[in-house]
Amino acid sequence: MSDTFDKFSVASVYAELLARAPENKIEPRMGPMFRAMEILGEPNKSFPIIHITGTNGKTSTARMIESLLRAHDLRTGRYSSPHLVSVTERIAIDGEPVDDETFVRIWDEIRPYLQIVDDELSAAGENRLTYFEALTVLGYAIFADTPVDVAIIEVGLGGITDATNVGDGQVSVITPISLDHVELLGDTTELIAQEKAGIIKPGGFLISSAQPADAAQVLLERARELEVPYRFEGIEFGVSSRIVAVGGQQLEIQGLAGRYTDILLPLHGEHQAQNAAVALAAVEAFIGGGERELNQDLVRTGFGATTSPGRLEVIRKAPTVLLDAGHNPDGIRASAAAVKESFGFSKLVLVIGILAEKDAEAMLVQLREAYLDLVDDIAITQSNSPRAIPAGELATMALEAGFNEEDLFISERLDEALEWAVGRAESGEDFGGGVLVTGSITLVGEARMLLGGL
Repeated sequence: MSDTFDKFSVASVYAELLARAPENKIEPRMGPMFRAMEILGEPNKSFPIIHITGTNGKTSTARMIESLLRAHDLRTGRYSSPHLVSVTERIAIDGEPVDDETFVRIWDEIRPYLQIVDDELSAAGENRLTYFEALTVLGYAIFADTPVDVAIIEVGLGGITDATNVGDGQVSVITPISLDHVELLGDTTELIAQEKAGIIKPGGFLISSAQPADAAQVLLERARELEVPYRFEGIEFGVSSRIVAVGGQQLEIQGLAGRYTDILLPLHGEHQAQNAAVALAAVEAFIGGGERELNQDLVRTGFGATTSPGRLEVIRKAPTVLLDAGHNPDGIRASAAAVKESFGFSKLVLVIGILAEKDAEAMLVQLREAYLDLVDDIAITQSNSPRAIPAGELATMALEAGFNEEDLFISERLDEALEWAVGRAESGEDFGGGVLVTGSITLVGEARMLLGGL
C-alpha cells in the first residue's frame, strides 16, 4: 500500500470507531466483550498478559515494563490509552505503533464479527459495542495475529467491567490510586480500589504501588481471597536511592529478588522512579515468579531505552517547552515537584486546557498552589476535543481558583496560546524561562503536533 492510502485507510477505520459511542461513554458490562472473544476464537487467551490499572502512572509504567521485556528479547504488544496523535499509538508492537497496513487489515477481518455482536445487542435492546470496546477487540486480535510473546494491557477505566478485563493477567499491576472519575468509580479511594481490584485473577500475581491505607486493604483482601501472591511498593520492593541526572535520574531499586544499581532512567520526577520500581517488580514476577534476580545489564538497557511521550517531555528548547499530560490534581502535584527538581526555571508560563469530565476546579487550584513562586503568565486555551471546556469558561474557573485576571491570556486557539506563551518565556533579560503545556492529553497531543513532535 502507498503511504497516502495507508493514512486514508487508518483515518477511515478511526471514523468508523468514532461513529460508535464515544470513549467517555462507559458501558458497565462484560458480556459483549466475552461474546466478541468467543466468535473470534478467543484471541484474549493467545498470549500471557501483564494487566495494569490505577489512577496515575499507568502508561509510563506500561512503557517501562514493555522496554524491560524487550531487553529480555521478548516480543511485546502494548495496549494503552488515550493516544496523543494517531489511534495506532494505542496498539504497539515491539515498542512502536502498529503499522497502518496491519491495523486496517485486522479491522477488516474482524468487522463482520463485530457486526454480529452489534446485531445481537440491538436485538436485546442494548447499545452496540462502544468505541473503546471495539478498539479493545482490535487490540487483542492484532496481538494474537502478530503474535506477541506477552501483552501489556492498560485498563481504560476502573477494572471490573473495563473492556480489557476479558484478558486474565498473569501479573496484575496497580499504580497509585487517587480520586478521579468519581462519578463512575466512587468518591473514596476504597471504592475506587474495589473497581480496580477486578483485574486480580486466580493464578495471577499482584504488584501494587504504595497506596492509601483503605485502598491497600481492599487490594490485600482481594489477593488473599483469590490466594494470589502480592507485593507492595514500600514493603517488599521500592526505590533505594535516587539522584537527579542529566536527562533524567539515576536509580537504585530493591526488587523482589535482587537489588539493581546504576539504572539511568531518562524520565523526570520521583513519581517516575516509583513507577520504575513497580515496573521492575512486575517483570520479576512475570519472568521468574519474583524469586529470580534479573540480569543487571538487561535491566539497565531496558530502563535506558524507556520513553514516555507527553509525560514531562521536552519538545523544544530555547525556551524549553514541556508537555505533560497531568489531568487530575495528584498528577499535577507529582509533575510540579518534578519540574522544580529537574529544571532550573526562573519563571514558567503555563498553557492550560482541561476536559469537561475532569475536576477542573481542583486541578486549577493545584496548578496555582504548585507553581505559585514560578508563574506570572497563564494561557487559558482548549483542544479541539468536543469534550474540552471552552477557554472563556475555563478562564472564569481560573479566576475563581485564585489566578489574577491580569496574568491571563485567553484564546480558543492553541497555536495562539503557544505563540503567546513562548513570547512571554523569552521576554525580559532573564533567559531561564520555560513553558509547560498541561491539563489534558488531547491538549498535549495537539501541542506535540504543532511543535513538531512525533
